[in-house]
Amino acid sequence: MQSFQQAIEAVDFYSPAEERFNRRRRTIGLWLAPLLFAGVLVWPMPTLAPPAHRLFAVLAAIAVLWLSEALPLAVTALLGPAAAVVLGVTSAQRAFAPFADPVVFLFIGSFILAEAMFVHGLDRRIAYTALSSRFVGTSASRLLLVYGGVATALSMWVSNTATTAMMFPIGMAIVALATRNARPGDAGGRQFAVAIMLTTVFGACIGGMATPVGTPPNLIGIGMLQQLGGVRLSFLGWMVFGLPVVVVLFAALLLLLATPGLRSYRLPDAVVESIRAERVKLGSWSRGQRNVAIAFAITLVLWLLPGVRAFGRTSVTNIDQVYATAIPEGVAAIFGAVLLFVLPVEWKTRRFTISWEEAARIDWGIVLVYGGGLTLGELAVSTGLASAIGRPLAQGAGLHSLLVLTVLFTAAGILLSQTTSNTAAAAILVPVAIAACQTAGISPLGPVVGTALGVSMGFVLPISSASNAIVYSSGHVPIRTMVRYGLLLDVLALLVIVLTVGLLAPLLH
Repeated sequence: MQSFQQAIEAVDFYSPAEERFNRRRRTIGLWLAPLLFAGVLVWPMPTLAPPAHRLFAVLAAIAVLWLSEALPLAVTALLGPAAAVVLGVTSAQRAFAPFADPVVFLFIGSFILAEAMFVHGLDRRIAYTALSSRFVGTSASRLLLVYGGVATALSMWVSNTATTAMMFPIGMAIVALATRNARPGDAGGRQFAVAIMLTTVFGACIGGMATPVGTPPNLIGIGMLQQLGGVRLSFLGWMVFGLPVVVVLFAALLLLLATPGLRSYRLPDAVVESIRAERVKLGSWSRGQRNVAIAFAITLVLWLLPGVRAFGRTSVTNIDQVYATAIPEGVAAIFGAVLLFVLPVEWKTRRFTISWEEAARIDWGIVLVYGGGLTLGELAVSTGLASAIGRPLAQGAGLHSLLVLTVLFTAAGILLSQTTSNTAAAAILVPVAIAACQTAGISPLGPVVGTALGVSMGFVLPISSASNAIVYSSGHVPIRTMVRYGLLLDVLALLVIVLTVGLLAPLLH
């Protein structure tokens, strides 16, 4: 049985030209990072205390390494705290303590739940059940709606890249059947192929914003917001921001892709028959699929219960306080994951829903990136470096407005995500956003949420994310087409995110 990571690696990501670009970028990063570290370290900075000065040198090098991906992101995340210890900025115990932050266990638990979903084929069952419904029929536009809806819904709980890797072969099979006997100049078939491929990647990226576990930047934003900004955002509280943004952007995506030619395009009967045949092959629900659904449902209830209880109330009861202390989101995720090791698939052979070998395939690197980013962020605050960086941002050009800072950091997140990992972009920008807000004397909730949502909007280039590269490798999406639709969605996303955060942030804080 494949893991998420194996499925992703089975896809040909980058073209030779993109590989050359990435190689040059990594080479530049390998040279620039140590040079920048040495330059900052020896440059006189009388306004900074010595620990802050040394940390600034470390942060400058780490930022270059993250942006260029010269080293694996997780390796860079470990290097930062280690360098801070060597330079005397902090102790080893304090530097590595954030790697055991409660949000780390929310990462681990949700990743194991997602891995189990993939191992038992629950994601494929959801996809083919939806696509084989009578509602779809031979309508290309209705298939696009359902296909995109599945990709968006799955990515609310599974990583964007994993969702894309899972939906991509399904989309390719549909396109191949739909265009098998297409005549030369068949515009409807070409538009359908482009629409399916772009819906695969854009739907997955959009859906990841809806929940805290949809994509790592969301959890980075939540964790740093609480640890560095002193603002706690619950699971449901995040969804209050993320879900409306997802609904609006998904509707906009369908409107952009549903051209007149596509709306009038009818799918060959072979497409419908193939989808239904795949659904039949899946058979009835397996014991493993039922167990995964049970564990996921219990975890979801534990995640949402505090927010549901608090909805519409201004006071916190003793029960709420006890629950928040006893079962925070990280603990709920661990309980859900442990259930997978307890619920049996075949009791006689003592085979359970997931084995440790399968669970250990999760992306541990993201966990390390979060820990390293949180360490550097906390040190930036405690040494006074964050204040020194945030002061000119907040004071320059009069950036004291919540709206202005939200626009600034959301736009910065969108721009940075076009050329670097969304996880690295969040780890770099979120601490700066918090520092700028603290200097300006305003709540960091809006700018941080805007930043975390913005870094998921890397739509423009094949190199913007692994998801983009997967779809671009299909050959159905010319780069100009990806750039055109990506730019439109990025501009729209900036407006939607800023408007949503601006309206809702005052209500939650």
